[in-house]
Amino acid sequence: MTNPKITFIGAGSTIFAKNLIGDVLSYPELENATISLHDIDQTRLNTSEIVAQQIASTLGVAPTIEKSLDRREALDGADYAISMFQVAGYKPGTVVDFEIPKKYGLQQTIGDTLGVGGIMRGLRTIPVLLEMCHDMEELCPDVTFLQYVNPMAMNCWAIDRATSIKTVGLCHSVQGTAKQMAEDINIPIEEINYVCAGINHMAFYLRYERQNGNGTEDLYPKIKAVLEEERVPDWNRTRYEMFKRLGYFVTESSEHFAEYVPWFIKRDRPDLLEEFNVPLDEYLRRCEVQIMGWDFMRRKLENPNDDLTKEFAIAMRNAGVAEDHMQLVVHNFEELNEVKRSHEYGSQIIHSMETGQPRVIYGNVPNDGLIDNLPDGCCVEVPCLVDKNGVQPSAIGELPPHLAALMQTNINVQSLTVEAALTGKREHIYHAAMLDPHTAAELSLDEIWSLVDDLIEAHGEWLPEYQ
Repeated sequence: MTNPKITFIGAGSTIFAKNLIGDVLSYPELENATISLHDIDQTRLNTSEIVAQQIASTLGVAPTIEKSLDRREALDGADYAISMFQVAGYKPGTVVDFEIPKKYGLQQTIGDTLGVGGIMRGLRTIPVLLEMCHDMEELCPDVTFLQYVNPMAMNCWAIDRATSIKTVGLCHSVQGTAKQMAEDINIPIEEINYVCAGINHMAFYLRYERQNGNGTEDLYPKIKAVLEEERVPDWNRTRYEMFKRLGYFVTESSEHFAEYVPWFIKRDRPDLLEEFNVPLDEYLRRCEVQIMGWDFMRRKLENPNDDLTKEFAIAMRNAGVAEDHMQLVVHNFEELNEVKRSHEYGSQIIHSMETGQPRVIYGNVPNDGLIDNLPDGCCVEVPCLVDKNGVQPSAIGELPPHLAALMQTNINVQSLTVEAALTGKREHIYHAAMLDPHTAAELSLDEIWSLVDDLIEAHGEWLPEYQ
């Protein structure tokens, strides 16, 4: 049994923090851990502390739970730090990222990874992450930093270039999509083995297979049959179209992927939006739902006997949540005393490093000889062995050339955004937007320069000074 100190930065993201805290404390070896909660919002921090105490009570364990508005206090002596915050929040951050591009006819779905939304999110997030990492270099230099904040690749690339902190970027798209594919072909995920590699949100399953009486069975023909038999889920048409064209299935969701490439969102082609069921402004709706959900949860904690389910369901419906998703969304915020293990890798990494139990996870790490036909130093997503020796990435070799070429279009944008953040040179922001696949497909060079100027001005003090 070990008692590491685990610091949650942005712990006011209560549902995500709840899942990770529940995951950690579900391991008997970690039940005495110190859970240090940090947020800049006192109300949200208080709510997350109550949830953490409830999790401990439900599991019958006695961790040390502490909270602080002071980031340095929370990080002091930490063995692990987990980031889960959004700089500038939904308002003004996300709203600005969507509304100003709309004036130029540039529409987005999520805007947190690539595109002008991802670029601006990276520019306001990287300076904050670097400040945190410099705090860690002073207060907990041996910490393992589990980095969940988007834009993942840009953030982790900048951290690697500018700090000495051991960092792995974590996402749930690899394991989440593997399970979705398994459901599409009606095979239990427990029977399936896969190898996946690439960049965050654009990694591909190089192998997707299972063992049977005759040896190894390639399951890609069964995925192909989903296409041929017209059984593609309505929400997943974009990815299946890419599978048809590329021969490999991509990790991140259709609503994300549609804005990483120039082929699906075009202002003069509403037929494409309909054909591929592209949900424009999806992230705005998602944020509204999450905000309402957090308020529902706070009220439920303050008045446990009040039945707010019907009221919340009506609010979700008014916010545009699909009926078939309603039960899941309400359940997430209603079952506050339920502790069910999530598919996030964070707790597994901590458990393996503390106990030595080996595991394979997928992590975002520097490309130090891992993928031969992607640039050295860029941030890649590959399988990693985790044990007492920490997170150890696996070398993949060369990717199929067309997959590497597609990834390079996104790496170009990531590279220039990181360069802008680390050098303070404004020219790199223009060039990042100019080379973004979706932006370049929609806007002229003059429009791109003007859009970047408008976004920088609207961000104000959320950005450092660029020259």
